[in-house]
Parts: sequence; C-alpha cells; structure tokens
Amino acid sequence: MLDLLDSCTLCPRNCKVNRNNNEKGFCGAGKNVRVARAALHYYEEPCISGNVGSGTVFFSHCNLKCVFCQNHQISTENFGKEISIERLSNIFLELQKKGALNINLVTPTHYVPQIIEALKQAKKEGLCIPIIYNTSSYENVETIKLLKGYIDIYLPDFKYFNSKYGLKYSNVKNYFEYASKAIDEMIRQVGECIFDEDKIMKKGVIIRHLILPGLKEDSKKILKYIYDNYKDKVYVSIMNQYTPLENVKNYNEINRKVTNEEYNEVVNYAIDLGITKGFIQEDGTVDESFIPNFDCKGI
Repeated sequence: MLDLLDSCTLCPRNCKVNRNNNEKGFCGAGKNVRVARAALHYYEEPCISGNVGSGTVFFSHCNLKCVFCQNHQISTENFGKEISIERLSNIFLELQKKGALNINLVTPTHYVPQIIEALKQAKKEGLCIPIIYNTSSYENVETIKLLKGYIDIYLPDFKYFNSKYGLKYSNVKNYFEYASKAIDEMIRQVGECIFDEDKIMKKGVIIRHLILPGLKEDSKKILKYIYDNYKDKVYVSIMNQYTPLENVKNYNEINRKVTNEEYNEVVNYAIDLGITKGFIQEDGTVDESFIPNFDCKGI
C-alpha cells in the first residue's frame, strides 16, 4: 500500500512525485503523516458529535488552496507534527478510550495509504467505532475505492457547481468533475444512512455545502444536482459558517459574511426541491471561535 507514494497519484493533481523519498507535490505532504490536532470535537452535525464528541484527527497539508480556508494554518502553512503509522494507530485507540463516538479523519486524502495501515493495526487492537472520511471531495475515484471496508461514514464537501469558482477560490480547474464522481463512489460503498437509537450516525453519507457570499445561485445548482441524483439516500448539510478572515481581503466579493437573506433563500430552495433529510445552521455560527485551536493536542 505504501508503494503508492513512490509516484503519488492519490488526488487529481497526479503530481507523480516520489513521496517515499520525501519529494513534495502540490499538497506539500511527504512520506510521514503530519497531524495538527487529535481530540474530541463538538461542532460537527448533531449525529456526528452528539453530546460526547467526535474523535477528530486534523491532518496537515491539503490538495486544494481555498483562499477562504478557516484551517489555513494547517492546510497552507503546514503546521503540525510528523508521526509514525504506529503512533497514528494509537491515537485512534486513545480517542476511542476517551469516549469518542467515531474517528473523524479531516483532510485525509494525501495520507490514505498510511491511514489504511494505521486502521488495520488499530482494529487488531480493538478499534470498533465508526470511521469518518471528512474531505473536500477533490478526489480520484481510485483512491476512494481503496477505502472500501475501512470507512463507515463519508462527509464530503460539495463546494462548487461552476468550475470558474473552483479555479478562482480553490486553485482547481475541474472541481465538479472529480467531486461528483467521488461522491458517487462514496454512496455506492456505504449505501443509505443508518443511525442508532440515540440518533448517532453509524453508516452513510452527509454531503456538506458551505454557502459563499454572492454565490447563492451556484449553491442552488449544487442542491438540485444532489436531489436529482440521490434523493433521500444521503443527508445534506447546508452551512452558513463562512467566516471572512484576513486571507480573503483581496477578494472583495467574498470579504463579508453570508446574509440571513441569502442563507434562508438557499434553505427554502432546498425545501421546495423536496429535500427533507438534512441539517441547517442557526445564526451565530459565523465566529472564529468555531475554528479549532491547532496546538498538536493529542499528538
């Protein structure tokens, strides 16, 4: 599995660098896993965090460069600590021991081979809670196929319908093409959503869409695509937590919060489409306090 790093094509960038020799491609990741935080996290959807928390592992580096990224400290500035596969496996077990409802792998694409090896080890040692793959969805289908049998829940973003926005804000030309195919494979793997008696998700897909200022029409196209293709097989999370940070000051059109009117219009559109399985966010989620403190906790 680790020989996939010899000529890395884990994501659609297809850099083909030899990461086992610590050559770096677009994402900046080398041979070793780099992690910025591993702790209980309470700000996911209610069926993911519950009252106990999701065992969230934040990986450093990213194959997108979103100008509005709230986690830019780890995605772009590459903060974090390098660890071994054995240590990653132990982190999973430690989070389970702390009572985590699941293991939540955040921005994991560029570490899929190492994650699979760590999961194999951890499962031998008693890891039994659901595993979540929390991704931007800029994925190669072949990489998602490697995860079959290891991932119980997929939390894919679905960022853009129109490719021009992906190019402008995330430095990617073909986001929709790859994201739509990747999400198809995720749904094919895990099927319809399953919850326990406490309404905690055990299996399934929640497609997340973050509304950006001024892009409500693109948001509507994303929601229509989701409903037309998947109906009630998936849940949809319509997010209004976009927080304009310092790094968007040169993008005046998105250097503001999403208005209540914009958000409500998109939510009402989803309801009119027939979407009934989903999550919306209350006012007040636009706050830098929702951005995790990347301090290498739990590493």
